Amino acid sequence: MSNLLNPDAIFSNNEMSLSDIEIYGFDYDYTLVFYSKHLHTLIFNAARDLLINEHRYPVEIRKYEYDPNFAIRGLHYDVQRAVLMKIDAFHYIQLGTVYRGLSVVPDEEVIEMYEGSHVPLEQMSDFYGKSSHGNTMKQFMDIFSLPEMTLLSCVNEYFLKNNIDYEPVHLYKDVKDSIRDVHTKGIMYRAIEADIEKYICYPEQTRAVLAKLADHGKKMFLITNSPSSFVDKGMRYIVGKDWRDLFDVVIVQAEKPNFFNDKRRPFRKVNEKGVLLWDKIYKLQKGQIYKQGNLYEFLKLTGWRGSKVLYFGDHIYSDLADLTLKHGWRTGAIIPELRSELRIMNTEQYIQTMTWLQTLTGLLEQMQVHRDAESQLVLQEWKKERKEMREMTKGSFNTQFGSLFRTDQNPTYFLRRLSRFADIYMASLSCLLSYDVSHTFYPRRTPLQHELPAWSDRPPATRLPLLQEAQAK
Repeated sequence: MSNLLNPDAIFSNNEMSLSDIEIYGFDYDYTLVFYSKHLHTLIFNAARDLLINEHRYPVEIRKYEYDPNFAIRGLHYDVQRAVLMKIDAFHYIQLGTVYRGLSVVPDEEVIEMYEGSHVPLEQMSDFYGKSSHGNTMKQFMDIFSLPEMTLLSCVNEYFLKNNIDYEPVHLYKDVKDSIRDVHTKGIMYRAIEADIEKYICYPEQTRAVLAKLADHGKKMFLITNSPSSFVDKGMRYIVGKDWRDLFDVVIVQAEKPNFFNDKRRPFRKVNEKGVLLWDKIYKLQKGQIYKQGNLYEFLKLTGWRGSKVLYFGDHIYSDLADLTLKHGWRTGAIIPELRSELRIMNTEQYIQTMTWLQTLTGLLEQMQVHRDAESQLVLQEWKKERKEMREMTKGSFNTQFGSLFRTDQNPTYFLRRLSRFADIYMASLSCLLSYDVSHTFYPRRTPLQHELPAWSDRPPATRLPLLQEAQAK
């Protein structure tokens, strides 16, 4: 308990010094701006109503309401089988986390469905987590996808409970289109603009981070998929009417991740009234807002290349993957769930549970050499207890799916991608306030499996009493 984890810390996957960073870039949604719990309810309700009004779904699905505690980010959805699940870094399904509708699928059925618990590479989602090019899985990486997963599960539940025959692929597409329309038709934007104090949280923290970087002479830019008027109203609320003076470049409706790969789309200037101008862009000017464009033209016009640039975003694929793999920028992931998970991990109950769980695992490995009936009975009891404790640990984070970062013993597929595409990660930008602008982040040296002695390699004097004590107990 003396080494509690700091929920406001910044964690490093790759060594990086802020003294090397001259230019800071930001996404907008869930990076510069944080939203209240009301937003996901709004998205869920609006998309549900679009299903009813435009896709002719039964009006009875209106009885389903958004449950913020149902899904977690990073889950995979099997489009053809209509099941939602958590997959680990090795493509194995975590049994007990497979849901059809709102009900868990029995382990035996999952194993029969997938001929085991492993999902082959060709069935996994594509590079950006999408279900395309023959892939049957969709990975939900966006924070905005939480209401989408819940809506998918609720509509599936309605059809299953009422014995309605349906095509899962059509359902997935209709829900996806409805969620998209909540954004593209401006439903979400208008609602936030109409009651900005209800939906935007912690504006003072973002304001403090931007002020700190500006005071130290750092260049800053914004690249977002959100529209100009929406971003302007949000930033006016967070920073003030002169917010553009802080940013050297502002780009809206960028259409990431295409922005990072398309070499053809030119930038367009947006005037004060939100009207697109026809001028050819020779320079990205401070105080102006630009739409669309592409990163290659951005690099040409700004010269901001390589590891002197640090870009922050919440979407590991759309915001970060291409930047670190293709362009050599440093990347920072914003993971809001991190703060609540660390607080759970700091509780005395969690620490005691994990300590005993690790001990049980060591005992199972160490004592499996004993083949007599009495010893085997003890081993079976330990396995049963270990399974129960794993389920209890999972429920500490989320009753259905557990932690965003771990399955029972492995990192999740989400964490695997986070580790690959983000140099650093944190719960919010406000974590930067605790660090000097020249701070160096050093990743912890975590032992590889072959760098640790196995339990069975311990001296006999430390092994055998454990079995005797357990049997006596």
